Amino acid sequence: MKPLKSKVSITLDNDVIKEIKRLAEEDDRSFSQYINLILKERLKQINRRRS
Repeated sequence: MKPLKSKVSITLDNDVIKEIKRLAEEDDRSFSQYINLILKERLKQINRRRS
């Protein structure tokens, strides 16, 4: 069975990292979980506009 997630390496601005870490902590999520959440929500928005 394939893993459900894959590791990737990205470079982010320091101010973006700081803000995501703050928001993730407020939401009781890990940094990676929060980035995944943000990206999923953004992809939903994009796909809704295309429909």
